Amino acid sequence: MSFKDYQFHPKINAGITSCGYTVPTPIQKEAIPSVLAGRDILGLAQTGTGKTAAFVLPLLQRLVSGPRKNVRSLIVAPTRELAEQIHVNIGQMAHHTNIRSVVIYGGVGKQPQIKGVQAGAQIIVACPGRLLDLLNEKAFNLRSVEVLVLDEADHMFDKGFLPDIRRIIKQLPRNRQTLVFSATMPKEIRHLAEDILQNPVTVQINNSLPAPSISHLLYQVSKTKKTALLKSLITKKVMTRTLVFTRTKHKAKSLALQLQRSGFSATAIQGNLSQSKRQQAMDGFRDGTYKILVATDIAARGIDVSDISHVVNYDVPDTAETYTHRTGRTGRASRSGEAFTFASHDDSKMVALIERIPGYKMNREPLPELVKEADQGMVSEKSDRVLRGTARRKKPSTVSRSKKRRSAATSFDFGISRREQR
Repeated sequence: MSFKDYQFHPKINAGITSCGYTVPTPIQKEAIPSVLAGRDILGLAQTGTGKTAAFVLPLLQRLVSGPRKNVRSLIVAPTRELAEQIHVNIGQMAHHTNIRSVVIYGGVGKQPQIKGVQAGAQIIVACPGRLLDLLNEKAFNLRSVEVLVLDEADHMFDKGFLPDIRRIIKQLPRNRQTLVFSATMPKEIRHLAEDILQNPVTVQINNSLPAPSISHLLYQVSKTKKTALLKSLITKKVMTRTLVFTRTKHKAKSLALQLQRSGFSATAIQGNLSQSKRQQAMDGFRDGTYKILVATDIAARGIDVSDISHVVNYDVPDTAETYTHRTGRTGRASRSGEAFTFASHDDSKMVALIERIPGYKMNREPLPELVKEADQGMVSEKSDRVLRGTARRKKPSTVSRSKKRRSAATSFDFGISRREQR
């Protein structure tokens, strides 16, 4: 089957050819006919399988005829990076048409976004917060919207964006087409999605299974030796483009700095960065200026780089669904990729949960000798300290109550104090 079988408008076919698309992916093959027929869709597929084209192409087919000065479609995404990427993809696929899109998110000026809508954009790609701000200011309205698309829906619902989504939906016509696309969809989130869909067609393409082109490897290492292990792997393995995930913004920043000081071309992307700095980091990672990008899960949404060779879970993810999102960044477009997970003893329960999913069994890898020796040395030194401590008689504590409070307020996790995290 080819894209010509869908009988898209010639100008849309020209855009498909320009993008280099030849054969539809499974999610495109299953979803496009139903979207063209005007049905609501609940589309589930792995990250990197072509979900964006699965809704953009039939959307363009609908918009290529009809009024041109109204906002006829709204696409909502959870992060600025994802919204920007969808906007870029639309520009590529709609290049030979007169259809225009505008991207709306916080962290940048409002006026260019308002002018983009007022200039006649037919598609808005937006993050919920800034979109609601502009709607409340009555900068424009959504009364002409014919199609609503929620992308990365599980992330929006799971992170508490549901009230914002409901407020936005109240400003849309009831008579509309609604498409919900996501890489994962737990049962609880599925129920929420179905509340806003009318008699939907469910398209599910192995959404809970990993891409077969990804190898999953586990390194059992203490928290204090994760950075040494990462440096060792980057040095010894051929890691052409690496995405490293940390749990906190502070760790992403500090880890990238440590890698830079060791001579690696690394940068970080996390929520505290301005939009220009985030875009600069993304562009540098995409064009090869940086070989390593350290990111948090939220910041990584929308990273669409097809040739990421390695994903490193520096911190084990909180859910199996997050593991799917992370590792799906490599092994795209049938390329091979490797996913490394650094796990301490505290992570054993989450590792077991991840490995219950078919295809997610991780191969246990030995630590490099230098890291292993250092790790064992620390364990031995700690044991010696414990033995020496029990051999001594403890003196009654004379520390004042206020000093105890000050001491208790500074506990360290991954080298970052709670004071710093505040």
